[in-house]
Amino acid sequence: MGLFGLTPDKKVAPTQSESGAVYDVTSAEFEERVLKASMQVPVLVDFWAPWCGPCKQLMPVLEAEVEAARTEVLLAKVNIDDNPDLAQALRIQSVPTVMAFFQGQPVTGFTGVRPASEIKNLIAQLVKLSRSAKPDAVDIPTLLKQAADAMAIGEERFAQEAYIQILQQDPNHIEAYNGMVRALISAGAIEHAEHYIAQAPEGITKNPNFAQAKTAYELAVKAKEQAKTLPALLKRLEKTPDDYQARFDLAQAQFASGQKAEAIDNLLELIRRDRAWNEEAARKELLRFFEALGFADPLAVEGRKKLSRLLFS
Repeated sequence: MGLFGLTPDKKVAPTQSESGAVYDVTSAEFEERVLKASMQVPVLVDFWAPWCGPCKQLMPVLEAEVEAARTEVLLAKVNIDDNPDLAQALRIQSVPTVMAFFQGQPVTGFTGVRPASEIKNLIAQLVKLSRSAKPDAVDIPTLLKQAADAMAIGEERFAQEAYIQILQQDPNHIEAYNGMVRALISAGAIEHAEHYIAQAPEGITKNPNFAQAKTAYELAVKAKEQAKTLPALLKRLEKTPDDYQARFDLAQAQFASGQKAEAIDNLLELIRRDRAWNEEAARKELLRFFEALGFADPLAVEGRKKLSRLLFS
């Protein structure tokens, strides 16, 4: 038996935003991913249905405002057609209905479509409520920005300190955990990064975005040997620009040696010349690069735009 005496639905694979702040929830997951999660941060629950027109208007607004809150508020989406028992237990009479939970209890809610300004104000009030309940809480969005800025100028130690402060407050903060792994790798502390990968708490390992940290580590492990090949590959490609394997290997060596922008450009050039080469190896490796960088990294953001233009031009 599940929450409220319900028989849990069969689990389906959830969808989740890049930050992990927006995700789908079933009846079976409600207690873990809403009630327990709300002990740390407020959780908005959006009850919706595929046939509901107003739901389609409201959902993008909710998602955008929650993403802007940088994980200080979460958004769990419940499809009432797939989870009618949960909707009945919570007395959901119409959709869209949004309920806010904090510390395991509903604290506010509304039905129907609301303007972005009203939703922004609601989220601000929830953040204020959360911070007041934890007076010593750190400002996570500010620390995340400071850490990103520090990484951009090579100040890995400062970034690590910022991520540690976040993880002390929220050990399951996936963006900070992945950022910590990247900061350690960037500082050359590969063994320490390996420890973070191996000893990650369950709340992190179950998050699909943890794959970003794993990919960054896997690429870092190969870095030393790949970097040694860089001079030879550059000469080889100068002589034969159509040597696709050389261009592919060069991109890997460049990424391993820290020349990430050059590596991305080389794979994009390879895709431009022959996107189907070696079963789309260049596109697949480029996605690994983006994952290792973190999808919010400026290089990854710009690289994805260029990739989209290539693939859909």
